[in-house]
Amino acid sequence: MGTSTALLTDRYELTMLDAALQDGTAARRCVFELFGRRLPGGRRFGVVAGTGRFLAQLRDFRFEESELAFLRDNRIVSAETVRFLEGYRFRGTVTGYREGEVYFPGSPILTIEGTFAEAVVLETLALSILNHDSAVATAAARMSIAAGDRPLAEMGSRRAAERSAVAAARAAYIAGFSATSNLEAGRTWGIPTMGTAAHAWTLLHDSEEDAFRSQIAAFGTATTLLVDTYDIRRGVETAIAVAGTGLGGVRLDSGDLPTVAASVRAQLDELGATSTKITVTSDLDEFAIAALAASPVDSYGVGTSVVTGSGTPTAGMVYKLVARQDSAGGWVAVAKASTSKASVGGRKAAFRTLRNGVATSELVVVADGFEELPTPGSRADARELQTILVQDGELDVAYLGADGVSASREHHLTVREELPVSALALSRADPALQTVYEVSEA
Repeated sequence: MGTSTALLTDRYELTMLDAALQDGTAARRCVFELFGRRLPGGRRFGVVAGTGRFLAQLRDFRFEESELAFLRDNRIVSAETVRFLEGYRFRGTVTGYREGEVYFPGSPILTIEGTFAEAVVLETLALSILNHDSAVATAAARMSIAAGDRPLAEMGSRRAAERSAVAAARAAYIAGFSATSNLEAGRTWGIPTMGTAAHAWTLLHDSEEDAFRSQIAAFGTATTLLVDTYDIRRGVETAIAVAGTGLGGVRLDSGDLPTVAASVRAQLDELGATSTKITVTSDLDEFAIAALAASPVDSYGVGTSVVTGSGTPTAGMVYKLVARQDSAGGWVAVAKASTSKASVGGRKAAFRTLRNGVATSELVVVADGFEELPTPGSRADARELQTILVQDGELDVAYLGADGVSASREHHLTVREELPVSALALSRADPALQTVYEVSEA
C-alpha cells in the first residue's frame, strides 16, 4: 500500500466527476466552501484544527497505479475518467482561516477554488480531517479555559483509533493542552510527551513500597507516584517515606477528587512535602475541571472526553459549492435552499470586528456575482481572518509539520484573548458572536 490519499473519499465524488467529464462541465471554474451551519453542542465558539493535516494529505492526493486499478477493476468510473485521474493534480487555490483560529456559524473556514474536477473530489478528505480535529480542539479549548493556568495533559490514546489518537493529541495541543502521552504525536508534531507509571506497575511488585522504590531508582525523586492503587492515605505516606519531601508529584486517579485532593494536600504539607504537586486524572471533562478550580490541584490529565470532543465528536461542517462559472464564462453565486440546510452563495471575505480589542461580530462580506471582494487592509475596524494556504497548487509549507503546529497553538492562544467574557462560559448558549453578512460593494 502506497502513501496516496486519493481514496480517502466517498464514491459519489468520483461518479460526479465521471459524469462531468462526459457532459463537459468538469472544466468549469468553481468555488467550494467548508463551513459549519451551527456550533454543535451549544458551544459558544469553535476552534479550527486540522488545516495543516489537510494540506499534507492534499500534497499526497495522487491516483497511483494501485488506486487506479481498484477504480478500474470495480468499474467505479469509466475508462476515460481513469485516464483523467492518472494525471490528477490539484492546481487550484485554497484560502482559509489559520489553524487555531476561532470560528462561528457560517465562517468560511476553507475556500477551495479550481475546476469542478479538481475541487469536488476533495470534499471527504477536507471534511473528515477538519470535522474530527475541530471537534477535539473545541472541547480542548473549553478545558483549557476551565483549567486556567494549570497545565493539561492529553491521555486519551486508548479511547480512540490509533491514527485518530495522534490527530487528537495534535488538536488538543493547538487548543491549549501542554503535553500528550502519545509518543507518535510527540515524534510527528513536536508535542511534549509525559507519563510515568500505571496501576499495573504497583501491582507488579510485592508491595507498594517496592514499586515506589523501583520507580524512584529509575527516574529520581522528580517523578510522579500513583498513590491510589490501594489506600490513598497510606500511599501518600509511603511515597514520602521512600522519596523524601522533595518528591516531584503524586497522581490521583479515583475517588471524589475535590475531597481527596484537599485531603492529600493537607497530608503532604503535614509531612513537609509542601512542594510536591498533585495531578488528577479519572474521567475529567471541562465541567469536572471547572469544579476543581478551588481545589489544591496542580495539573490535570484528560483522556476519553478530549479525544471524543467531550460529547460532540464531530464539528458538523459541510462542503458546498457556492459559486461557479456559467456556460458563457461568467460567475454566478449558487446555494442550497433546503429547509434547515440552506447555505449562502457567493465568494466571501471574512473579518472579525473589534472594539477596544474585544471581538464584536463575525463579518462575512459576500460577492454575489462579478463584484470584487474587499482588498486586504481595507477594513480598519476588523481583523482579516483568511489567508492563502495553497496558491496555484503550491502549498504554503509554513503550515506543515511541528513548526506549523507550534505556530497554530500560539495563534489560538492569542485570538482567544479577543473573545468577550461571555464566550468563556461552559453552559449551553447561542454563539458568542453573531455572524453578519454584508454584500460587497467594492
